Amino acid sequence: QAQFVESGGGFVQPGGSLRLSCAASGHTVVDYYAMGWFRQAPAKEREFVAGITGSGGVTHYANSVRARFTISRDNAKNTVYLQMNSLKPEDTAVYYCAAALVYPIVSVNYWGQGTQVTVSS
Repeated sequence: QAQFVESGGGFVQPGGSLRLSCAASGHTVVDYYAMGWFRQAPAKEREFVAGITGSGGVTHYANSVRARFTISRDNAKNTVYLQMNSLKPEDTAVYYCAAALVYPIVSVNYWGQGTQVTVSS
């Protein structure tokens, strides 16, 4: 059973930055999976934020975060990152990393536990 643990969430003012990390635990080899970040705001459905192939060569972003967020991965560290800049209050949500066997991600095989991001003045 693969396991993924997010970290890096927190409270930030509008215009600020955060970097989320998603680390694979145990014997999980992260480069086997396409990885993504999703988020879920209160009373809303979970939505796709960004995705990256196993090699890191291809990425995709939701329109709402393009040019502000960057997904990357360090397979040697078994970790995927989401750099979030120019944060807005509407970015407030629980952020989940996701692992999938197929890219683009249409079906998630494993979810992390989530990390809260709050953007507020």
